[in-house]
Amino acid sequence: MTMNRQWVLVRRPVGQVRLEDFARIDAEIPVPDLAAGEILIRNRILGFDPAQRGWMDKGTGYMAPMALGEPVRGSAAAEVIASQNPAYQVGRFVRGLFGWQDYAVVNKVGEAAPILIPEDVAPEEALGVLGAASLTAWVGIQTVGGVKSGDCVLVSGAAGAVGSMVAQIARLNGARVIGIAGGAEKCRWLVEDYGADAAIDYRSEDVSARLAELAPDGVDLFFDNVGGDILEAAIGRMAFHGRIVLCGSISGYNDAEPAPGPRNLSRMISYRISMQGFILLDHLDQVPQASAELRDWLAAGTLRYRTDIQHGFEAIPATFLRLFSGANKGKQLLRLCA
Repeated sequence: MTMNRQWVLVRRPVGQVRLEDFARIDAEIPVPDLAAGEILIRNRILGFDPAQRGWMDKGTGYMAPMALGEPVRGSAAAEVIASQNPAYQVGRFVRGLFGWQDYAVVNKVGEAAPILIPEDVAPEEALGVLGAASLTAWVGIQTVGGVKSGDCVLVSGAAGAVGSMVAQIARLNGARVIGIAGGAEKCRWLVEDYGADAAIDYRSEDVSARLAELAPDGVDLFFDNVGGDILEAAIGRMAFHGRIVLCGSISGYNDAEPAPGPRNLSRMISYRISMQGFILLDHLDQVPQASAELRDWLAAGTLRYRTDIQHGFEAIPATFLRLFSGANKGKQLLRLCA
């Protein structure tokens, strides 16, 4: 290749993110005249997460907003093709937020260091079952949520990359698990593949009514990836001293104006319910333990996962939009083609 293909953000989405918010350009491949410590990488596989939508907005958050005219920020597994750093040998694979482009110079001063992918781990696994989504699930359900044996655990977005891991980790900790997902197929996965005790299809069922049937004594721990009406329904079924872990709110990411909050927050007072948001970046000290445990479960065959792999550079924006229509079936990835 003689050019560095890039998809850049040309306007900040207003409401629903659209293909027109991005533009395809060709830039020069970064000259591999690297400073000490730097490496030149070539992206091979891209990963997609709903959080990228929030990074496109101009506002305050846990990460600076994406800059207009720059490659869209996103995770990738990449091959090291030139290196001025002995820790990153040419030919090794690394992962990081390398963006929607073919090439990048990374590990610059002040940047987060790329993560070396173990040689016995496939790049798809590094972005999927062993990637940030699974690490988020591990930290959220175990550290933040404090899951314990006998808990009744409710998970929204339960068939997604984070939610499916939460459901399985909760089950491995001895909890009874109820998952909420969209569509009969995903609900079937939850029970048959991921070991949930029950599943609720929010598209065809009354979530509040089903929760009353499935959790007559209340929900001890709710892991929320969705927000909105699902969060309100869950608050209405929480047990005394229940815990709510807020990981995402995908139901509102494309809203032009913030939707009204849950109308039953007063129940949190009378039932002494706690609610806490979290970000994986605040728990990086736990990543080694989480990674080791996830790898052990995967090797033992007790952790199952799905990846949805699209192909081709031109398909990148459309692949991102799949996250918001529910078209993706598992962790959304895209394999770049030369």
